[in-house]
Amino acid sequence: MSAEAEAGAGSGVPTVAVVVVTYNSAAVLPGLLSSLDDGLRGLSWHLVVADNASADDSVALARRMVPGCRVAQTGRNAGYAAAFNAAVRIAEPYDAVLILNPDVRLSTGSVATMMARLGGDDGRRVGIAVPRILDEDGGVALSLRREPTIFRALGEALLGQRAGRLAGLGETVVDHDAYFRDGPVDWATGAVMLISRECLASCGPWEERFFLYSEETEFALRARDHGFLTALVARAEVVHLGGESRVSPALWSLLTVNRVRLFGMRHSRVATALFWSVVLLREASRAALGHPRSRRAAAALVRPKRLPFPPAS
Repeated sequence: MSAEAEAGAGSGVPTVAVVVVTYNSAAVLPGLLSSLDDGLRGLSWHLVVADNASADDSVALARRMVPGCRVAQTGRNAGYAAAFNAAVRIAEPYDAVLILNPDVRLSTGSVATMMARLGGDDGRRVGIAVPRILDEDGGVALSLRREPTIFRALGEALLGQRAGRLAGLGETVVDHDAYFRDGPVDWATGAVMLISRECLASCGPWEERFFLYSEETEFALRARDHGFLTALVARAEVVHLGGESRVSPALWSLLTVNRVRLFGMRHSRVATALFWSVVLLREASRAALGHPRSRRAAAALVRPKRLPFPPAS
């Protein structure tokens, strides 16, 4: 047991298993690791690094900066969900699991603030707590989402992201004020998520058929099916250096196809065909305007087996 976990054992202080998924992350990982002590202030915690066969010194950096951390080696680029599951399997006993992208920076006390929201909420259980995410320039990242529907996909195909001004027409929550008040959301981007032990035990592991993208959506919606809410904790702030603006055409293709795959897991074939058609309309219309990401995504929707990163089997 780590020194942090030993300090918390038997003291009534909650213990957090911090899971960081790495893949050639040495350039950004030190900044995250340096923020853990302050970010987890007031909590007992231990670190588990899930490494997807990095060719750089990501693992050595973690071991040097956080002595005693555990490492789950997947042996391949297994994807986000598979790496997360591998880390949870070797984690020490915990009250909650915090999953982090390596390019996240925690603010002081942010995790304890999220931890306080897990559990009861007017008769409903909060199983997943998420923070307000800022980009590296200090702007609020649009990290909150609504459940995917055909009408929302159509709204975004016709109106773009501004469709999110109306809840029925857009998946992305674009109301700036919504990011400054606590409340339940359907799901949120998975760069930072605090998940209660009870939620993980009830819902099971993350879905490894998603190599990257939609795994956090699927888990949040499955958690809701089991009676667990996802809740924004507005006073908890973190910085995320990456984001959708830096997604390559290849990854945008994967994101787009996985949206359809996820919809198909939860809806009929007829509904999924309609959803696919609307998503294709969106990408094809933008491809016609010369957007490389959408051109690649439209091709992937038609021939998904040609994706560069197939989902884990």
